[in-house]
Amino acid sequence: MTSMTTDLNLGNIEKAARLIDPVFRDSPQFVDDQLCAAIGRNVLLKVETANPVRSFKGRGADFLAHSFDPKQTMVCASAGNFGQALAYAGRRRGIPVQVFVPTDVNPLKLARMRSFGATVTLAGADFDSAKEHARQYASGNAAYVFIEDGDDPAITEGAGTIGIELLKAGGIDTIVVPVGDGALIAGVALWVKDRSPKTRIIGVCPSGAPAMERSWKAGRPLIGDQAETIADGISVRVPVAKSVERLKTLVDDMVLVDDASLIEAMRLAASTLGLLLEPSGAAGLAAIRTHSLPGDRLATILTGGNIHPDLMKSLFNSAAQ
Repeated sequence: MTSMTTDLNLGNIEKAARLIDPVFRDSPQFVDDQLCAAIGRNVLLKVETANPVRSFKGRGADFLAHSFDPKQTMVCASAGNFGQALAYAGRRRGIPVQVFVPTDVNPLKLARMRSFGATVTLAGADFDSAKEHARQYASGNAAYVFIEDGDDPAITEGAGTIGIELLKAGGIDTIVVPVGDGALIAGVALWVKDRSPKTRIIGVCPSGAPAMERSWKAGRPLIGDQAETIADGISVRVPVAKSVERLKTLVDDMVLVDDASLIEAMRLAASTLGLLLEPSGAAGLAAIRTHSLPGDRLATILTGGNIHPDLMKSLFNSAAQ
């Protein structure tokens, strides 16, 4: 399996597990009886929201920052979570960070990126437009380095440390992973397929932004017509080519979930686990609830908890009615 993804390295995932900031490592993972009863499946939950950036993104960003020249500036695009992670890692090592975000960015994520010291520029109607602005800003200046989540191997290898931790819980038949740029699922799959080849890896994309799911099925990047979903963290219109190439050999299946299913999964997590998840963070739960996924023992990663303030109000106001 590793020979088919030559730009990723199992040894680097092991290295990342030793090097990345301890605040991101060994996140809680457990089986909740009430949640399992509600969805009728045995599910191991990996909680990636209890850290300073409230998402799994801190792992890859921190591992990348270990080898980065502090005389240069990190430039990236983000819907918010990766920008927070890069800003946090940059502040820790004295590396300047410039983040480009879409104009409709979650204001909570925007404030948190700035609180970690990033310079944030609103540019473009969606994430992929913001990414083009970031790429152009960094081009032609040696002091600026454009960092693309889903492309850089170190980010994927850092995220792969989640796979190491999941397998410590014993045998897992199927791991269900939210898919945005693809770094998380590629890193986890690389490690798990090497150590537990029979474990299936299933990705989840929003039905309103299915470009990654369609690209995986086609075996090549397919640009989407639109990306309209409440799950901004996994809303992708223009897939990263290198990411699609990796997922071709590492992922067993991809499924789609709609916004209504994401909201129901968010409510379920709040009522059974006491956890506030953003829509992308609940995508794995939504997939397990709505699809007949194979296996007796499943696992999913609750990837983020930076919920939009407006969505939080509507979510709980409607739940109370």
